[in-house]
Order: sequence, then C-alpha cells, then structure tokens
Amino acid sequence: MRRLLKIAASILALSLSLSGCGNSGERISSEPVTISIWHYYNGSQQQIFDEMVSQFNETRGGELGIVVEAFSKGNVNELVQSVLDAADKKVGADEVPDIVAAYEDTAYELKKRGMAADLSPYITKDEEAEFIDSYIDEARMGSEDSFIIFPIAKSTECMVLNKTDWDKFESETGTKPDFSTWESIAAIAEKYYNWTDLKTPEPDDGKAFFGRDAMANYMLIGAKQLGVELFQVENEEVTYNLDKDVLRRLWDNYYVPYIKGYYASIGRFRSDDAKTGDIIALVGSTSGASYFPTEVKKNDGSSYPIEAAVYPLPVFEGAKKVNVQQGAGMVVTKSTKEKETAATEFLKWFTEEKQNILFSIDSGYLPVKKKSNDMNIINEYTVDSDMSDTMRDVLEIGVEMTNNYELYTTQAFDNGNEARKILENSLMNKINEDMDKVRSAVSAGKSRQEAAAEFITDSNFDSWYNSLKTDLENVG
Repeated sequence: MRRLLKIAASILALSLSLSGCGNSGERISSEPVTISIWHYYNGSQQQIFDEMVSQFNETRGGELGIVVEAFSKGNVNELVQSVLDAADKKVGADEVPDIVAAYEDTAYELKKRGMAADLSPYITKDEEAEFIDSYIDEARMGSEDSFIIFPIAKSTECMVLNKTDWDKFESETGTKPDFSTWESIAAIAEKYYNWTDLKTPEPDDGKAFFGRDAMANYMLIGAKQLGVELFQVENEEVTYNLDKDVLRRLWDNYYVPYIKGYYASIGRFRSDDAKTGDIIALVGSTSGASYFPTEVKKNDGSSYPIEAAVYPLPVFEGAKKVNVQQGAGMVVTKSTKEKETAATEFLKWFTEEKQNILFSIDSGYLPVKKKSNDMNIINEYTVDSDMSDTMRDVLEIGVEMTNNYELYTTQAFDNGNEARKILENSLMNKINEDMDKVRSAVSAGKSRQEAAAEFITDSNFDSWYNSLKTDLENVG
C-alpha cells in the first residue's frame, strides 16, 4: 500500500510534465496502470527487451505509475495468429494486449477491425519529427495525420561475406571485391564457380558463391531500384505493376546464375549454407547478421574459423539506391485514455537515445530516430560492450544505408500477405522445378552448362512471368 501511495504521489507531482501525452497536464490515473505487450523476440533479443522493460518499470514507469508486462508469442507468424485470434474472440484465445508488435499487414487488420488506436493525440509534431521520415510515413498507414504504428526498432538488408575464403579466391584470381551491383555479383559468382570447379578433377562440381533470404524483398526492392512499384497501393487498393522488362532483369540476375550453379539455397537460412561452406556470400536482414557463422563446418567433420566482412545491399546497374524498410513497430490497441497514454509513454521512453541504441547494439536492429543514426553517437554506448566486430560493421553499414538509401516498404492492402507469399515463392518454385530437370540432364551425360542452357530461354521466362501474373490476379 505504501508503494501504491508513493506511486500515486509521483504521478501527481509529475502530471504536469508528461511530454506529448495530449492530456493538457492531466495525470494518467490515480492508480497504477498495467500495460501488456505481445512481441516476437526470442533468445538474446527477448532477453534485452525484457531487461529494458524491467528498467522502465523501475525508473520512468515507477515515477508515472505504469507497469509493463511483456510476453513473447513465438515467431512472427505465431504472434500474428495469436493477435488475430484474440481480436476475433476465438475460443481459447487470450485477451487482446494493450500493445502488440506488428508489421503493417497486421496493423492493417487491426485497423480494419477498429482496434488500432491513433496515437496522434499523444505525440507532438516536434516528437514525430525526431524519427526517420520514412518510418513516420509507415506509421501513418496512408492517413496524413494519423499515427498508428509506433516505430521502435528497424532493420534493412546487407551483404555479408566469408572474407577468409574470399581472400584465397582473390589472391589466386585477382578478382576484386566489387559487390556494388547485382550484375557484378553474378559475374563474380561465375568466376568463383569456375575456380572451385578447377580445384578437383571431377567436372561440373564448382561451388555456389551466393544466396539470399527473403525472395519477396529481392523482387519488391529490385523492382523499386529499377523505378517500378510491383505493388502500387492507393486508398488501400492495389495495382500489380508487373513490368516485363523489370521482371526480366530480376530473372536474369537471380534465376540464370542459380540455374548455372552459381547461387544456392540449401538450408533453412543462407547463414546455414555459409556455415557448411556451400556459399561464401549472402544477403539477409541486418537484424539476422549476428547469425553469420564464425567457422565453417565441412561435411567430413573438419572445421576452420572464418572472418566476416559486411557490405551495403547491391543495386542494379544504373538504378536508384533503394533498400527495404522492415522490422515491426508497436500498435497500441484501443482502450481507455489512461492505458493509451501509458502505452505511449513506454514507447517514447524506449525510443529515447540511450535505450534505443542499447537495444540496437544487443539485438542487431537499427535506431529509429535521426539523431541516433550516427555512428559517432552509437560508439559512445559501445565502449564497454562485448559487441562482435561483425555486429559493429553491420550497425555501421546499416546506419550508412539508412542515411543514404531510399528506404521502402509496401503499403498494406487486402490479401497483401497472400500476394507477398506469391512473390516469396514464385521464382524459387520455378528454380527448384527446373533445377531437378538440370540434375537429371547432367546425370544423363550432359554438361552442367548444356543442361542449364535449355532453361535460359525467352519462352521459359515467359512461362514464369505469365504464371506469376495469373497467381497475383487470382489473389485479387
């Protein structure tokens, strides 16, 4: 009881200083307010998030009478299902939380159900202006004055290289590490395949150089680099802009080198393939770069340590520097004014410089405010940290791209998840189907390149293009 009285007294004393809460100096509540958060963080990311929630409860939350309780709901897909089940009041579902980590598609579903709170009354224009502009654009969800998705931590994509094995390749071939364009990577991958092929007497056993996660990102961001929005959304209605020339560039720079054996995707993630030495370069999320291996474990049981090098996302030749904007924000669900105010206070605290940078250092995410996206400032918080060299490089490259690339994410629309799944799977399904035929042809006596040539044709591209177009049209 004494603690409750103390908290209430703190609220009374501080009620006039609550920044941007939109309450004109009114206190949050005469009693402590408990806020529940559902998120998808796991492992070290969950640990640092839980530690920061505890820190808030012991400091700012204690002063304002706010208690935050955080719950991990598994991975992103499991979280989405839990949220929608709760929103639809399905039997056995939990109560809807006060805050939920949500990508735009999930926020869109909550908004359609009338459950997403507009936080614009609780945050000032000056506070909004502190955030990266594209993060605020996403937060508005197409409405000029709303504030639906509160940005707390973001990620983008980068390229990570097994520098140890690359150095051997470079020293023997003189190949320079030009990873600036998709075209240069395809050319390097061909050289790497041929170099490894010559290492053994067996023909056609060259090794793949490159792989990537998130094929939908390759399609959407690659097209955007080339000046086309594949999913153009206006007033929550989508138009599929399947520019054939653009899709051919995407095909030529992923399908073609893949069929020839220069690219690969074997394990669940490309970091798994880097760990086994099946590839030595990959593109993946900055928030996942911590999973890049520190050693290669070969099939014969031997292993050796490797060093990583980090590079910006490649861009098509002559195209714009565009990279993906990803990482869930936080959606506050509609409830009472006190709870919405308390939820916003926590999110504001979490995105203050110190908290946001410390979370970034330990999680691999990027800070969300303009001032915090500065390596000079970030380095002030890493002096005593045990952050790996790879993670430091990822942060540096991530900050560089945040400040110098156009960051892009598609707007939400009906059946947007289904449309994205089609982009995610369409090209890879075609690759896997044709790769089986290539292997059969090689087994029958053809060389790898002879077998691959049968599929690198205009008619095969047209077949895939028409299939993709039909699949998207059927989504609606």
